[in-house]
Amino acid sequence: MVQKYQSPVRVYKYPFELVMAAYEKRFPTCPQIPVFLGSEVLRESRSPDGAVHVVERSCRLRVDAPRLLRKIAGVEHVVFVQRNVLNWKERTLLIEAHNETFASRVVVHENCSYTVHPENEDWTCFEQSASLDIRSFFGFENALEKIAMKQYTANIKRGKEVIEHYLNELTSQGTSHIPRWTPAPGREEDARGQAGQRDAGSPEADGPSSAAGPARETVSSDGDKLDADYIERCLGRLTPMQESCLVQLRRWLQETHRGKIPKDEHILRFLRARDFHVDKAREMLCQSLSWRKQQQVDLLLQTWRPPALLQEFYAGGWHYQDADGRPLYILRLGQMDTKGLMKAVGEEALLRHVLSVNEEGQKRCAGNTKQFGRPISSWTCLLDLEGLNMRHLWRPGVKALLRMLEVVQDNYPETLGRLLIVRAPRVFPVLWTLISPFIHENTRQKFLIYSGSNYQGPGGLVDYLDKDVIPDFLGGESVCNVPEGGLVPKSCYLTEEEQEQADQQRQWSETYHSASVLRGAPHEVAVEILEGESVITWDFDILRGDVVFSLYHTRRVPRPGPREQLVDRGWVLGRDYSRVEAPLLCREGESIQGSHVTRWPGVYLLQWQMHSPPSSVACSLPGVDDVLTALHSPGPKCKLLYYFEVLASEDFRGSRSSLESCTSGFSQLSAATSASSSGQSHSSSLVSR
Repeated sequence: MVQKYQSPVRVYKYPFELVMAAYEKRFPTCPQIPVFLGSEVLRESRSPDGAVHVVERSCRLRVDAPRLLRKIAGVEHVVFVQRNVLNWKERTLLIEAHNETFASRVVVHENCSYTVHPENEDWTCFEQSASLDIRSFFGFENALEKIAMKQYTANIKRGKEVIEHYLNELTSQGTSHIPRWTPAPGREEDARGQAGQRDAGSPEADGPSSAAGPARETVSSDGDKLDADYIERCLGRLTPMQESCLVQLRRWLQETHRGKIPKDEHILRFLRARDFHVDKAREMLCQSLSWRKQQQVDLLLQTWRPPALLQEFYAGGWHYQDADGRPLYILRLGQMDTKGLMKAVGEEALLRHVLSVNEEGQKRCAGNTKQFGRPISSWTCLLDLEGLNMRHLWRPGVKALLRMLEVVQDNYPETLGRLLIVRAPRVFPVLWTLISPFIHENTRQKFLIYSGSNYQGPGGLVDYLDKDVIPDFLGGESVCNVPEGGLVPKSCYLTEEEQEQADQQRQWSETYHSASVLRGAPHEVAVEILEGESVITWDFDILRGDVVFSLYHTRRVPRPGPREQLVDRGWVLGRDYSRVEAPLLCREGESIQGSHVTRWPGVYLLQWQMHSPPSSVACSLPGVDDVLTALHSPGPKCKLLYYFEVLASEDFRGSRSSLESCTSGFSQLSAATSASSSGQSHSSSLVSR
């Protein structure tokens, strides 16, 4: 596996020429980096006008590894070849390095660049990337990888300190300014005349072009780079490898994610939740971003208005901040009638309220970061359990609590900095036994539990909250405006019909996806089939307008297009994709259920397209131009709710997995499907009005 590193942009608040003078002091030896044993110049050349200076060095580095590994390898030092292209005119230095020692077993590539800051020409930016590919190393591949990355990380951190050391040394010697390069008189015209005669493969020829081109990509002002000083100031101290993980994941989102790019603080929380394993964090973050889009969480703080009963009986609220500057949320769970609230407002309203609390917590963290001038990425919760009893262990309530814990842990990782649990009664161990297995270990370590009056005095709340912040109901001096809770009157409970409607709405929101279909902009869903014979089932309701439903097959991987369109104009029906289901006209208000037994592996496309008059019905998928036109043109749109599932053909008979979510006609399909012969494509669609 190739190990990659990408640094954020590091800024030296010194002119480029002065930084270059400090950089040259690192050679031929550098006492500040003990593993750097020395270097020698292999080749050196200059362009005719003196603007480009190319130096190729051989550098020796001591192997900082266990004696046994050095003995097996048979070397005490390794050799790297470094090529520097310094362009005084463009004010750039590009550095490429690779290993010569064990090059057939271990491949190391490193690229660095020094460029002028895009917003301040008297500052210099530095960027670095590297890759490590250990192909074979006497059976010690894993050990070598750990040693190499540990040593590389240490050298990265030391590299900036070395440059700053030599910059201070230059200043102490009276060198605080070095004039910029200017062409020598009479040589600039000669250089221009010879430019067209240079050999394209010579160092003089590729020096300026290789320096000028990437330099513009290295540092840009469009916000696609992360500055190391910004990371430390706004996100907190990170190791070089943690910085690299953040830069890599952020760059991946910018290149591939369709939609709003989350803030760096948000990305960092997911990296921390997965111990900075980039692939695992990326998977978790992508699932969360999809969930946020589907649930419209970004608009929650603007749109959510808690019901009056929640405002009166939900015993929770924000209360200043803790001693570390974290926002403080107080929840008097023991005084809250969770069963009554569930019966009065429903589980969905409680979940939306919990999500709004988490959204507000992130907003307050950002505000406190600005207020206190240091990174604050999490908040503290003070949980008062006085009054907790068996009523709180009501089974549906505990089940709802576990669901909320799952949603919060999946989508708001590392937002809870500390949980202070006070006045825990005897019944608390029962509740803790029920919920603790569902709480992540990293989160459990943030819990501090006090029974009785142990929260008072040294070692209690005063260690985490200022005295003037401790609420009055816990013996403090601060008046707390958090609602006191109390029993919800049974007269406020939802009727059975209302509760059933709320439960059905929750089931639909969990199972079904909503979609809008514009004229010329169909909604499409790709279903990948790995085996030849599987069963694709679908169930959808047309909420508005008339829609034509079709099913296509292709062996090509569709490219994401505008909105949910997956196929572009370049695809030809019958060559790049084929229709495997005849178009089905679905009228407004209809419920459609159906299935298709696949014959071939590949990608199957479920498509919903706005119905047009017969004379203008298209026989193929619309192109990108049609979609863009539809997106920018006002007009009617259709709306639908849909669900689909893929089943193994042998498991389809009698399958009830799709029936339990809502009323459906899937049960009527199994008999018809099982009657189809092996290898034959068969489908059925039922319409209920």
